[in-house]
Order: sequence, then C-alpha cells, then structure tokens
Amino acid sequence: MSAAAITAVPASEGRIGLRANLRHIGALVRRNALQIKQDPESMFDVLLMPVVFTLLFVYVFGGAISGKGNQDAYVSYLVPGLMAMMGMNIAMAVGTGINDDFRKGVMDRFRTMPIARSSVLIAKIVVEAGRMLIAITILLAMGFLLGLQVETSAFGLLAAVALSMAFGASLMWIFILLGLTMQTAQSVQGVAMLVLMPLQFGSSIFTPTESMPGWLKTFTDYNPLSNLADAARALVGGGPVAHSVWVTLAWAVGITVVTAPLAVARFRRKT
Repeated sequence: MSAAAITAVPASEGRIGLRANLRHIGALVRRNALQIKQDPESMFDVLLMPVVFTLLFVYVFGGAISGKGNQDAYVSYLVPGLMAMMGMNIAMAVGTGINDDFRKGVMDRFRTMPIARSSVLIAKIVVEAGRMLIAITILLAMGFLLGLQVETSAFGLLAAVALSMAFGASLMWIFILLGLTMQTAQSVQGVAMLVLMPLQFGSSIFTPTESMPGWLKTFTDYNPLSNLADAARALVGGGPVAHSVWVTLAWAVGITVVTAPLAVARFRRKT
C-alpha cells in the first residue's frame, strides 16, 4: 500500500474529507488486491467452489428432483439459487480476513495513520465484492455449459447478479462484526458455518419447498436466502418478481443499517 496515499492528510486536519477518504479506500483496495496477487491460493475458493457445487448438486440431486435425464431443468432451478449461496460463502472470508489482520499486527500500522476507520472496512468489502463477482461469473459459465436457459433478457440476468451482490455485500458487515468480536479466524469460521448451514439448506436454493414439513416451510418462507433465490430465478427464468426483489432489498438495507454502524464502532474501539 502506498504510504503517500495514506499520509496525504495530516492528522491535525481533524475530520477527513470525502476526496481523501476515497483516496484512502483506493489505496487500501490496492493493498488487498496485491495480497491476493502474492497469495493466488486465496482465490481457490472463488475459482473452484462454483464448479464443484454446480457439478455436485446437478448430478447428485438433479436426477432425484427433476427425474432421470431431466438435469437441464434442475440446472435452471439451481444456478440462480446458487448465486445466493456464493454471496454468503464469499462474504464469510471478510470476517476471517479482518480477524487475521488484527492478529498479524496489520491494524497496528493503520492505527498510526490519519485515515477514516471506515475506509479500512469499505476497502475489504470492495475487494470481496470483486471476488464475489468472479465466483458468480464462473457459476453462470458452468450453468450455461450444463444447459442454463435465460428466459427473460440479458438485463434480467444482470439484475439477478446485481441483487445477489447487493445482498452479499450486506452480509459482509455481519461477518466483519463477527471477525472483530471473535478471538481467532478459526472461531469466526466455526460460528459462521453454524449460521450458514441452516440458512442454506433450510431454503429454496436446492429444492422446492412444497414438500417440506409445515414448520420447515414456514422457516424457508422467512429465510432471506429463499427470497433471494426466488428473485434470481424470476429475473432469469421469468415469473412474478416484484415481491421477492423488494423483500431481498429490504433485508439487505436492514442488515446494513443495523450491522455496519456496530462493525465500525467495534473497529474503532479495537484500533
């Protein structure tokens, strides 16, 4: 990260202006991107997870759900739903990453620099959003290879991608807060998985919810991942879309409004 970019605003100036804040975010984004370049193995989850999950669920569950030989129909059901899963799994990496930065002393350097505390967190989100976009792009490429059909338009497909990323970005604030609260990256990952598993499998991502027991169906109806999966399917394959989209956006805004200030406050106390 460029020291000049960070130290351009003297500490004596007090509150940091928007232009300087954006410059600091850019410098921190570059730092995080260079870390990925130096450690390409950190991209394995982004590059391989969409391929593994798509092949696994299409060929393990596709025949059972859609009937033998009808995997193409299941691909069009599964892939839009997996966008929600990609966003949540990539978002988890933000929490473990920021926890690692504290343990390695990186944040001690930031403490001495005249930068807005929020710029460190926003830079993390920007980089992870880029990783999320790569993962969703690979997911869609796999979907098209396996028979995914876009029944609406290119705009509908882009809207589904944008909605998935917006919701995933909101989840990052939860994992940032978790990373700032837990003692180790392993504990962050462990607690995150306890939350992720019920939300992912207790949703409409993988299977329709009509055959589920009443209590579980009620849970899936209020599960934000179900709304996101249903909205993405409607945007890609057609069907009623307004309700699911607005509910998903409401969840994204609500999560951000509640957890972002808590994460920034926690970060300030730790630094």
